[in-house]
Amino acid sequence: MPLAPGTLLNHRYRIVSILGQGGMGAVYRATDIHLDISVAVKENLFLTDEYSRQFQREASILASLRHPGLPHVTDYFILENQGQYLVMDYIEGEDLRQRLERTGPLPEKEAILIGISVCEALDYLHTRTPPIIHRDLKPGNIKVTADGQAVLVDFGLAKILQGGQATLTGARAMTPGYSPPEQYGTASTDARSDIYSLGATLYAALTGVIPEDGLNRMTGKAEMTDLRVLNPKVSRRLAEVIHRALEVDPEDRFQSAREFREALIACSEMAALFRERPTISPPPPDFFGSPEGEMAGNGGQGMRLKSRPSSRRRRKSSPWLMFPLMALIVAGAYIALQLQPNLPQTVLAYFTAPTAYLPVIPSETPFSPPESPTSQPSSEPTPSFEPTSNPVVQPQITPSPTETAVPSLTPTATPLGGGISEIAFASKRTGMMQIWSIGANGKGLRQITNMQDGACQPAWSPDGQRLAFISPCLNKREIYDGSSIYIINADGTGLTPLPASPEGDFDPAWSPDGTRIAFTSLRTGRASIFTIDLKTLAVKEISQSRFADVQPSWSPNSHQIAFVRKIVFGQIWIMDDEGNSQVQFSPNGEFNNFSPVWSRDGQVIFYNQIVGGSKVPNLVGMRYEDRLTYREFRIPANPEVNIGPVGSVSVSPDGFWLAYEGWPDGDNHDIYLMTINGANITRLTTDPAFEFGPSWRPSPQSVP
Repeated sequence: MPLAPGTLLNHRYRIVSILGQGGMGAVYRATDIHLDISVAVKENLFLTDEYSRQFQREASILASLRHPGLPHVTDYFILENQGQYLVMDYIEGEDLRQRLERTGPLPEKEAILIGISVCEALDYLHTRTPPIIHRDLKPGNIKVTADGQAVLVDFGLAKILQGGQATLTGARAMTPGYSPPEQYGTASTDARSDIYSLGATLYAALTGVIPEDGLNRMTGKAEMTDLRVLNPKVSRRLAEVIHRALEVDPEDRFQSAREFREALIACSEMAALFRERPTISPPPPDFFGSPEGEMAGNGGQGMRLKSRPSSRRRRKSSPWLMFPLMALIVAGAYIALQLQPNLPQTVLAYFTAPTAYLPVIPSETPFSPPESPTSQPSSEPTPSFEPTSNPVVQPQITPSPTETAVPSLTPTATPLGGGISEIAFASKRTGMMQIWSIGANGKGLRQITNMQDGACQPAWSPDGQRLAFISPCLNKREIYDGSSIYIINADGTGLTPLPASPEGDFDPAWSPDGTRIAFTSLRTGRASIFTIDLKTLAVKEISQSRFADVQPSWSPNSHQIAFVRKIVFGQIWIMDDEGNSQVQFSPNGEFNNFSPVWSRDGQVIFYNQIVGGSKVPNLVGMRYEDRLTYREFRIPANPEVNIGPVGSVSVSPDGFWLAYEGWPDGDNHDIYLMTINGANITRLTTDPAFEFGPSWRPSPQSVP
């Protein structure tokens, strides 16, 4: 259960609002009542040993950093039997994946500026004593703040290099397309691994397409598509720089972040603006009383690999001919800097800020997690981290205008779930399976359908005014031969059939934008995912595989669909809304995964899982950015807590509650409610008849 506004956390931080809700906890905006400043509080509710250690490592790493391109943690604490908490500087901003969703591929100059800024943060990390390797660099982990600063965040997978050896300080995980081959275990990771990931991020930022997976390229299973094939507007010089960063052999990449930075600068026409400021000689090493003092004083030069000198720096001109003019320029620049210290940033922002943004055109192959839907419980943006110092000239990246931020509306206050707080489900309580509805408070039970051959699989329209369902339906099944999809008003009127196939259509899922319904059909001789345009009634097959594909589930932004593909075992896959970019989401293993559903913020996919020969489904979840890893988490997290079987779930409009089918006695199937982390379980229906397939009614206010 998220913390309510007004809650005083650890006797110091008063919760103002929720900024985001994920599978493992929430991020809040709060006020530090001791200092009277706004802060962001990150929460971890899954207190298993591995998640707790990883969260604490992230706190330790961030607390030691002082760089404008990196977040800064000001506090960390544990509340027994509740959770772990990081307290960070709070600033406005959006991450790069959100920017790409909003604008489409970035202009070349803006991508270069982001790359330069992140290289400077990486150079700082890689030259610490001991060096820090981020290992999880991707669009979702780069924030662009309100003042145009790129900030590298999320150090949950970072590792520290001790004595020249890799010391793991975060769980091994890979993000296909962004992770270098060595991160899969082919070799040890080092600073060049972050260079690969930044190259992949810039590739995606310029094209809207994730580059081919590094491990597949190394083993000859794939070849990388030339960046300029996907975006011919990108200069050949920049494409070559990014391709070099993406070499599968670390020896062929840039050997340091500084070298990568210099190459990016050389691609632009602003090299002079990025020349480093003169620095004062640092104190001697014994001033600090330890060898680390030398590293702190000289910026870690002894740890850096040799950078290739810029071709522009090798050009020399006669100092005697230019001396008078240069003396005047230097004197004028010195006076200007004394009067206006921020002049370099101001000039840079003036020359680099685009006059207009690109129109919002979703990529054909979206690669980032979807934006939070309009029914998200807060209008606050995702938090980022305020820089604490400014040791180098920082390029200014155009911040997102406040008016273009993705809107979020607070649902009407209700005891449970937000919005209308009503749940539709299938029940056999009258002897024939029909669609019923009940309030989340257990009141207001009513029958919606009265189909002669039964009805089930209710799916609400995004405005909460209509339901899609299937008939015939006599019992709960995986495949419904001969069924058709119907639409009916919430009050039971206006029954309308959709174009059907005699073989069978089922698993209806309404797109969040209200224009289409995705469903499973047998019309091609096998189970496959189709969509129907509700305006033209045009039907289109999108999954088109030789395997059985069932149970589509839309992402909150209508751009992606999660579904189940049955090869040997059922696994969760993802594709875009046209059927492109099909990738496996859940890990392989001797278990069946089914009934996927997205969290309201699009950061987590929940799904049921049956392991081995068991017939009891559990509920698990996994962050979108952890796809193809083994970082699933169980709900509830504590394995000693047994809540019984959990059938298909539906997320409440405010994103904090789950409705699900449960039968803890092993027999009677009813509808239950619980919080998103598996607590506060409530039995909603008690009829002895079989009941399943809950669908939480959206709030009409959440529809734009």
